[in-house]
Amino acid sequence: MALPPKLLVIEDDPAIRRLLRVTLERSGHAVAEAGSAREALSLLSIEKPQVILLDLGLPDRDGLELVQLLKRGSEATLIVVSAREATSEKVAALDLGADDYLVKPFDTEELLARIRAALRHRLDAQGAAHRIEAGGLVIDLDHRRVTRDGAEVHLAPKEYGVLALLAAKPDRVLSHAQILREVWGPAQADRVEYLRIVVRSLRQKLEADPARPSLIVNELGVGYRLKPGA
Repeated sequence: MALPPKLLVIEDDPAIRRLLRVTLERSGHAVAEAGSAREALSLLSIEKPQVILLDLGLPDRDGLELVQLLKRGSEATLIVVSAREATSEKVAALDLGADDYLVKPFDTEELLARIRAALRHRLDAQGAAHRIEAGGLVIDLDHRRVTRDGAEVHLAPKEYGVLALLAAKPDRVLSHAQILREVWGPAQADRVEYLRIVVRSLRQKLEADPARPSLIVNELGVGYRLKPGA
């Protein structure tokens, strides 16, 4: 029998920790808890979580500082769950290595959906074929081929670069700076207008209704997310 997925909840509020534990255990997850940064770092190698839920407002260390330490010490997917809703905080967390960001107060069903997406991505990284399907669209990363309703879609190099980057991390927000660094290079990390032009072109080629995109969705002021199964 397979072991349940292990999650590490890093949250200083005992009431929220209890809520998360009950919610996660009811959904079949094993849960470890930490109320401080120090406790979280000590538990990381012991518990070996697959997903980490991180609050940024910790008593002994700012959560943004902890993001890099957690990513350096673990291969777990890191989802920030924080009351900090400023765009600058979201961008900072994502640029430091967080895989997703959820603002408190949160809907528990949305949180569980984000966790399921994170676990699916782990399976992909462990050897599943890099093939993303969304309606009639198929993105085959292994063969660098994109088809829509069976017909090949011809993409410019930058268009394919952006799409492949998003498809490699489905259902995760990638910040504008992350995408620009990967596709255009570090010197262009602030040229958001370049990215917007490419995304607009991709939507024209791939979306059923480019005016109402359901595949490449915008996280306002932060970045983009690719929604498989759209």
